[in-house]
Amino acid sequence: MKSNYDPLGKHIRLVDYRNSEEVTSTVLGISIDKEFMPSVANVIGTDLSRYKLISKGLFACNPMHVGRDERLPIALYEKDSPAIVSPAYFMFEIIDRDVLNEEYLMMWFRRPEFDRECWFMTDGSVRGGITWDDLCRIKLPVPSYARQCEIVESYRAITDRIALKRAENDNLVATVTAIYRRMFIEGGRIYPTAPLKQLCSKIGSGATPKGGKTAYQESGVSLVRSTNVFDYAFSYDDLAHISDEQADQLSNVVVEENDVLFNITGVSVTRCCIVPADVLPARVNQHVMILRPKTAMPMSYYIMTTLCSAENKGKLMGIAQSGSTREAINKQEMESFSIPVPPTKEVQDFEIKARGLYESVIRNTEEIMRLNVMQQLLLSQLSSR
Repeated sequence: MKSNYDPLGKHIRLVDYRNSEEVTSTVLGISIDKEFMPSVANVIGTDLSRYKLISKGLFACNPMHVGRDERLPIALYEKDSPAIVSPAYFMFEIIDRDVLNEEYLMMWFRRPEFDRECWFMTDGSVRGGITWDDLCRIKLPVPSYARQCEIVESYRAITDRIALKRAENDNLVATVTAIYRRMFIEGGRIYPTAPLKQLCSKIGSGATPKGGKTAYQESGVSLVRSTNVFDYAFSYDDLAHISDEQADQLSNVVVEENDVLFNITGVSVTRCCIVPADVLPARVNQHVMILRPKTAMPMSYYIMTTLCSAENKGKLMGIAQSGSTREAINKQEMESFSIPVPPTKEVQDFEIKARGLYESVIRNTEEIMRLNVMQQLLLSQLSSR
């Protein structure tokens, strides 16, 4: 251990401010991504005056599920207006902010190595909790305050750039949907409908190749899973690759350029995007369905946008929730799902407009992916500074 490492307990202390005067009813939880989020707990009839009152500059963490999640949900509260968190959370502050920068400390908490160390310290129960004393024993490097600020500025520059690119993508998607509504919805336009089976040359999902996760390769053929498919956006995070032998097992679900990818199971059911060219060669597993428009009438962007529209999203969710206890859509249901079919010229005009905008979304997504790598690299280098 380097000499400039200090135990956390030297720099932080517990605080316990209660919502005794019921300053706010905004209840927050903490995600495993270390962000505050609206609490999913049912607090109807709960005495919120017992909850802990958190304000700007304070930290909170949920110590109870580290063994289960292999992460410590911990976050720095940065908003001006106060909120409340569970009485079971640890809430703490930095003792001397001239010695330890709060954003620098939060960077340390984001390191995978920090979560791994917390996981090793769990108490052995079913869920696996961590104690305050254990947290305080974890050590971190504390360079000069000026150096901490330099590191934070570098990290913040990357974070701000990521936020900018995500905002650009939100605006691009909003533009695509606005064009779609203007061309096909507004003005009371009514078009004939057709089931997707008539519009697509292929509709089908794959499987998990034999060998499972342990056989995934660092490179090779991409295996697209539900975690990669979002509305209008493909996520490269955790993109799996399989060997040529495993890819041969899925030869019936070879992904081609301009294929529409559609999630058919679980919490991500009905999410839909177009496969980026740089993901190919690729296959899909059992949770993702390929929709391949017929070449006689290219309409990938039209189908994607139509399936992502609020009206059709509601219909598809209704289908997914009508069967078993798990939300799912099967091949027959997908094939029989009908959508409006405008004249070919109108669809072609939309394809041209949407393609240009969507290509910008892909470029931004690729940049976000590179920035995320830079972020993780900066975090990994903290221990050597």
